[in-house]
Amino acid sequence: TERPKLSLELRDYQKEIVRLGVNVLKKHYFVYLAMEVRTGKTLTSLSISKTLAVSNVLFITKKKAISSIQDDYDLLNPDFSITIINYESLHKIDSSPYDVIICDEAHGMGAYPKPSRRAKLVKSLITANNNPYVILLSGTPTPESYSQMYHQVYAIPGNPFKHHKSFYKFSHEYVNIVQKKIGPTSINDYSDGKESILHEMKPYMISWTQKEAGFETQITEEILTVAMHESTHNMVKKLKKERVLQGQIEVVLADTAVKLMSKIHQLYSGTVKFESGNSGVTDWAKARFINGYFQGKKIAIFYKFKKELEAITDIFKDSITTDLKEFKETDKCIALQIVSGREGISLKEAEALVYYNIDFSATSYWQSRDRMTTKDRKYNKIYWVFAENGIEHQIYKTVIGKKDYTLNHFKRDLLTFR
Repeated sequence: TERPKLSLELRDYQKEIVRLGVNVLKKHYFVYLAMEVRTGKTLTSLSISKTLAVSNVLFITKKKAISSIQDDYDLLNPDFSITIINYESLHKIDSSPYDVIICDEAHGMGAYPKPSRRAKLVKSLITANNNPYVILLSGTPTPESYSQMYHQVYAIPGNPFKHHKSFYKFSHEYVNIVQKKIGPTSINDYSDGKESILHEMKPYMISWTQKEAGFETQITEEILTVAMHESTHNMVKKLKKERVLQGQIEVVLADTAVKLMSKIHQLYSGTVKFESGNSGVTDWAKARFINGYFQGKKIAIFYKFKKELEAITDIFKDSITTDLKEFKETDKCIALQIVSGREGISLKEAEALVYYNIDFSATSYWQSRDRMTTKDRKYNKIYWVFAENGIEHQIYKTVIGKKDYTLNHFKRDLLTFR
């Protein structure tokens, strides 16, 4: 069926980015749109493709963002055909020649020192399509280290680091390499990338902030504390002391500091993964609290561990969904895992964002909290639901400072847990 003919007017700043982006692409064959969340990266990149008058576009994104990208494509109604696919399905892509390849949330290809599978697949696609136009999109191009830039662009023939055939060779010029002790051995730490990396990328990057786009949204955060069941605190106390919980069927083992950190994190939100690989809900206190506190409100809930979704649906029943389309079109609330829901989607229909748990990643914190922001929305409210005397308070203090919560933080905080 023929797509509906809809009209769309870009904002002035988007028109300017389209103009600049087309110029950069014609000169270098790739452009990096470093546009903050909710400033319209998707629509801008599609409009650039439309201006280039190309025939076939490949848009690579996260699975949950596919439907909203399709909506933007339908709204723009360009002459080119489009294939929208998630990174995890790239191996299934057909051999169609693509004039433009758009990589959404490009920082996800930034693993180092070795390239991730995702980065390798994108490289093979660019190579197979004989130097197509490439548009990279991200609100946070290098969220943890400037070193993350190399594998985002290494597949592109005209990238500024092309004379370095590997990250290791690149690192000798662009990274302050230090030795890091891991147990008895020492390894190279490549995380201290030099600022010169961004300087080299400057001719290829177009940056735009929410402030420049005219956003005036105020985000306020509130921490809500929940009294977990006494059994939760007893399990944490025993696990700290004995490093094992023995049930009638299952066992929880925390024989390393990393496992202890993970198990305590799980337990304080009411779930745990057993040594067998199975998981279980151990405490519904958070789900009950959220259901009661936000009764009658349309909210979006971010959870971390998969089993937390079971606790939420046990209490919310049919009033919760995990489908973005259903959330937008009904009165239902939505539950999304933090990592899959933090990027590429809008939750503007929500009256509030509610965090069932908190991720160790500072990137997750800063990206997910902006999911309700729109240019016309002046006020967003975010709620964090933490266990009384739980680990979440310490994680929160760390990630708001733009640092990941690590094992070193955990070892320091361990004595404060009840």
